[in-house]
Amino acid sequence: MSQLAARELRKEFHYVLQIGNGDAQVLRTYHQLLAQGAAGFAQDYYNFLFDNPATADVLYAYERNGGNIGDLVRSQLQQMLQLLNVEHDDGVAEVGQRHFCIGVKPVWVMGAYRLYLNHLHTLIHTLPEIDPVDRKSLESALIKRVFLDMGLMLQGYWDSLRTQAETARDEAQTAYDRVEDLLGNIPLILWSYDVRSHEVLYSSPSLRELCTPDRQDPIPCFERIHADDREKVGAAWQLAMEGEAAEVQARVMLSGEQERWCSLRFTPARSGRRRVQRIDGLIEDITETHNALGVLEHQATTDELTGLANRTLWYDRVNQALASSRREEGREVVLMLLDLDHFKMINDELGHLVGDDVLRQVATRLRAALRDSDTLARLGGDEFAILMPAVPSGERAGERVAAKVLSCFEHPFRCGDRELFLNASVGIAVYPEHGDEVNELLGHADVAMYRAKRSDGHYSFYDADGQTDNARQLRFSGQLRHALDRNEFELHYQPKVGMQDKQICGVEALLRWQHPQQGLVRPAHFLPIAEQIGLMAPITSWVLVTALRQCKTWRDDGIHMPVSVNVSARSFQNPRLIERIQWALEQAGVDGDCLEIEITEDTLMGDLGRGAEVLAQLHGLGVGVAVDDFGTGYSSLAYLKRLPINTLKIDKSFLVDMAQGGNDAIIVRSIIDLGHNLGFRVVAEGVEDAQAWDMLTQLGCDAVQGYHISRPLPDAKFTDWLRASSWELNA
Repeated sequence: MSQLAARELRKEFHYVLQIGNGDAQVLRTYHQLLAQGAAGFAQDYYNFLFDNPATADVLYAYERNGGNIGDLVRSQLQQMLQLLNVEHDDGVAEVGQRHFCIGVKPVWVMGAYRLYLNHLHTLIHTLPEIDPVDRKSLESALIKRVFLDMGLMLQGYWDSLRTQAETARDEAQTAYDRVEDLLGNIPLILWSYDVRSHEVLYSSPSLRELCTPDRQDPIPCFERIHADDREKVGAAWQLAMEGEAAEVQARVMLSGEQERWCSLRFTPARSGRRRVQRIDGLIEDITETHNALGVLEHQATTDELTGLANRTLWYDRVNQALASSRREEGREVVLMLLDLDHFKMINDELGHLVGDDVLRQVATRLRAALRDSDTLARLGGDEFAILMPAVPSGERAGERVAAKVLSCFEHPFRCGDRELFLNASVGIAVYPEHGDEVNELLGHADVAMYRAKRSDGHYSFYDADGQTDNARQLRFSGQLRHALDRNEFELHYQPKVGMQDKQICGVEALLRWQHPQQGLVRPAHFLPIAEQIGLMAPITSWVLVTALRQCKTWRDDGIHMPVSVNVSARSFQNPRLIERIQWALEQAGVDGDCLEIEITEDTLMGDLGRGAEVLAQLHGLGVGVAVDDFGTGYSSLAYLKRLPINTLKIDKSFLVDMAQGGNDAIIVRSIIDLGHNLGFRVVAEGVEDAQAWDMLTQLGCDAVQGYHISRPLPDAKFTDWLRASSWELNA
């Protein structure tokens, strides 16, 4: 406080308290007398301060912080004694400021003043030196002086308090401005709503730019939310009012009158009684994320080539339709499988670009023939599927739609200057007559489709009583879909032995299906079905990783031999084959030299360009390649020489009559010589007895496999056979 302000303040106090010359005169008269008598007040003052726990705590804290209690109390006592000095009222405001700084409350000081007044009152009325006539005026003057002193002291206290408050306010304003600036620069709309007062406590700059929020509106700018989304936004707000955090996505008209997808989040804040007292709201523009997720969802559920539903979405729709029909009695579900007849010829003769164009045209025609409520999907290759949910009669609906579907193929498909005529085969299964779950129904539709192909009837309903032996085998299709999940597949291992060193030089992994009713099923009986229903990729992946993990186990036990895995024609054509092999090697924790891929001669020569590319990639991984069933196909020997092939496997059919001489023995000799001349290793499979072994030894065959060595065995039994075998191990 400036000196001028202090003088003005004292002047104002003198006027208000009516301190006049008479007061000054009577105080001067008795100043010395009262000062001497007041000296005894010191002990009472000390007792007052330290008998009160609150004031004592403040004083001790002051001392712990480096202050001197004695100096502080003496200065305060001196200040009170100066009340008797008319000319002394400077510095009182500074005392109040000091009290504020160390935590002395004004009420404690007032108590001290009251104590001092009582002491002076006793002196005034007991000292004989004081004229009785002056006692009243002296006491009045002292009371005025006490009020003056307290007023100046409190003014100093309040000035400090105000300064602190102003500083805190300025700091808070600075922090608020920074937060406002920060919130103004981030793409979020924020507000806070007081549930008790029904008022908006805070709104971010971005909200105020969007609209002028009504302080009584719990969701500001509610009218800018899309009308179709307001109900769910209101429901989310009600959840927050009940104490549960809620989030909802809605379309909001943001700045620029542009509709955007936003995430609205409502977070309740509770009081000590667990009642919701405030809800904090946030709106975030998620348009890009929403659109990106939409694209990903579309990609995950849509066939890229045709734009139809893919297998994943179709399965989901079928399960939904079945669940709905189970709840609504009298409603049936129709599943159709459609396969283009001889479509492979188009791909082989005209190329994949023409084939893709045909598939797109087929999809367009089929889509036009169906209801909006039906789902048309491409399951893969040239296989399409149709779902008809909630029909009163599956048979009538199936016949009607099958006729419409087949009519799509009455006119030719144009591809450039070509006209292509196609036929299709349709298999139909109906819920609940033909099954009550998707895989069973799909398997039965599969059976019906193959019956349609054989009978040239173009479409066929599933008929359990009329199945042929082959059709009964096709019932596996529904069960095959569960076989992997139920761990029904297993691998059997057959060793290969080198003919010169009698050493086990490799092992072939052979797939078996341990069918719960049929027992052990060989791959020839179920793999063709697996290919037709699109299960070869997961089955191949399982075989690869299982075989390689077993190879890793043997290697850890000191047994080093690569494992051979057969790859079907469809798997070999799969563009993700190399990726699956890399994944299997990583999963098993082994290098490429632990694996040999066996492909048939016909598979390799069916697409020479693709074959060369795949073999080069396998070679880059260190994976060996064996041409299986060699001698039964039409290989170009000159072309084989340029391919990174390691092994030729002589088909076992040549060994059956080899002992009798004739053409088979000549063919075997020719294959062995040819393989060696081309730099390949030659392995004969199907060696059943010692006679075949001896003949192959004379012909210079490198290695053999067959029952003469061991039949295929499950992993545990094969490991036992290895330990007990007379054949040498490659340790």
